[in-house]
Amino acid sequence: MRLEFHKIRRLPPYVFEQVNVTKAGLRAGGADVIDLGMGNPDLPTPPHIVEKLCETARKPDVHGYSASRGIMGLRRALSAYYDRRFGVKLDPNKEVVVTLGSKEGFANLAQAISAPGDTVIVPNPSYPLHSFGFIMAGASIRSVQAHSPEEYLSNLGRAVRHSIPAPTAMVVCYPANPTAQVVELDFYKEVIKFAKKHEIFVLSDLAYTEIYFDKPPPSILQVEGAKDIAVEVTSMSKTYAMAGWRVGFAAGNERLIAALARVKSYLDYGAFTPVQVAAAAALNGPQDCVDEMREIYRSRRDAMVESFSRAGWEIPSPGASMFAWAPIPEPFREAGSLEFSLRLIKEAHVAVAPGAGFGEHGDGHVRLALVENEQRIRQAARNVRKFLEANGVKVKPEKEPKPKAEAEPPRKKVAG
Repeated sequence: MRLEFHKIRRLPPYVFEQVNVTKAGLRAGGADVIDLGMGNPDLPTPPHIVEKLCETARKPDVHGYSASRGIMGLRRALSAYYDRRFGVKLDPNKEVVVTLGSKEGFANLAQAISAPGDTVIVPNPSYPLHSFGFIMAGASIRSVQAHSPEEYLSNLGRAVRHSIPAPTAMVVCYPANPTAQVVELDFYKEVIKFAKKHEIFVLSDLAYTEIYFDKPPPSILQVEGAKDIAVEVTSMSKTYAMAGWRVGFAAGNERLIAALARVKSYLDYGAFTPVQVAAAAALNGPQDCVDEMREIYRSRRDAMVESFSRAGWEIPSPGASMFAWAPIPEPFREAGSLEFSLRLIKEAHVAVAPGAGFGEHGDGHVRLALVENEQRIRQAARNVRKFLEANGVKVKPEKEPKPKAEAEPPRKKVAG
């Protein structure tokens, strides 16, 4: 009898788990660990959304099975959001499915459209599920180096030429997790042009679209003809601080949406109806709460970039998302991201996500999440400073001491 099942054998050890185990052990011993590792929003869900959940849950007729495709009111709300935000028209009957968070939607979409022998193009580094959702479905991954959107685009042609059989789908994710990079609409135009030429479906992950600090990021569905081959996965988790509620969406190509809906019809009955009603209220209601949360993330980003820079670790300022993607400080680069992350949590009590968990091309970086308040972020920077200094890194003084004024020589008294 085999000790491991086929799909489990295809999954590598979960890199983040080593950091999580160390974190749990330290906290059990009383250590104050500042957790910048997991992208788990710490902000509260806006009150009007919670109130709608409670109000609906009190009704006696909402506690049965829901619909695996999602209630019509929520699908209409998502369609209205796409129309307002992107100028994209969606048919809520054929082009939208409500999912149990974007992660479940993406994983079941991979199950629906891929099979053993298929090849899928995935950026590297990227969110782990972008690869492993397809690996669990039995497909093979053509990993494409993507330290920037431009690099990803430039490598796509070679990836197709060297893939046997030809790829059936490709993944894009902007604002990117983990790199926090953003793209213009022209990037998506090139992706759609390329994908149509090679007859490849496109799966776009847009989970961080409302956490931006400059121009609002576009949707791939804004490109003319995109719905012929593309589907986009979005989420309520980050936009409305509803991560635990597990509400997301897939929208776009009718054939892909139908395949996802068919798979889901065998696997689940949809999210709890009051949760879906509250999610519709979030999309249809006032968006001041989204603006406020965006500004909180902006302030945290600025605090992190400024305080970590003074501590001796330069953190590139992210243009969007709730993450920063930082190169490992020079003395630790050769050891790799996992070893650096473990040392950082053990010696500085600061948890970060090792870049190797996002693919081999992420190993020179770590991801830091903006999920602690500014005071805690600045405390993390002080801890990092001590860690770097203890390991021989020369760090500039916090404040350059002002030069002392030279004392005037005593004047001789003049008689008279």
